[in-house]
Amino acid sequence: MMIEARNIVKRYGDLEVLRGVGLDIAQGEIVSIVGPSGAGKTTLLQIIGTLDKPQQGEVYYEGRNVLTLKDKELAHFRNRNIGFVFQFHQLLPEFTMLENVAIPALLGGDNRNDAFTRAQRLLERMHLSDRLTHKPSQLSGGECQRVAVARALINSPKVILADEPSGSLDSQNKQELHQLFFDLRKELGQTFIIVTHDEGLAAQADRTLHMRDGIIVDQTIRNSKP
Repeated sequence: MMIEARNIVKRYGDLEVLRGVGLDIAQGEIVSIVGPSGAGKTTLLQIIGTLDKPQQGEVYYEGRNVLTLKDKELAHFRNRNIGFVFQFHQLLPEFTMLENVAIPALLGGDNRNDAFTRAQRLLERMHLSDRLTHKPSQLSGGECQRVAVARALINSPKVILADEPSGSLDSQNKQELHQLFFDLRKELGQTFIIVTHDEGLAAQADRTLHMRDGIIVDQTIRNSKP
């Protein structure tokens, strides 16, 4: 199993956001997580992505409990194994598209030339070869989100975690982004976990987990294998 979460409990003061959540994600699977606002979807995604820690529970990547790693080790693990795509692309406004995509590789200690070569290839893959020197303010929302996907892919992570990735896009750009995720899974074999309110995107996933009040209450299985 690629990812296993066991009995995840997360509290903020007296508010229990996650109440003993458990899940398994297979390698190459695309899983969507849906539910009303406040259900705990984003908090669960952040814990799976090691951006936050629970009060209780374990998160395993290929059998390794990553929550036992020290902060420096955990940051290195996250940099090399997990890519993130957020609702608002979170590109750094002062940097070009090429620089934004290359940053995770540079932070991971890669050679500058290698990092920028990979970044350029990814942007070409996203049909953005004419935007390499543009800054975020010069691009459309759809283009910025494709840049964010390229940034998530720069270190060839095994897992992509996406939090409302198409929430700020119009219908055409939504569909293009959704298709891109499935094309990437087919071509590169990545595992995707996608938190979304978009019923169309959720329905395309191999499996949809339904959350409410801090627990997974149901799941819809469409493909047992990716």
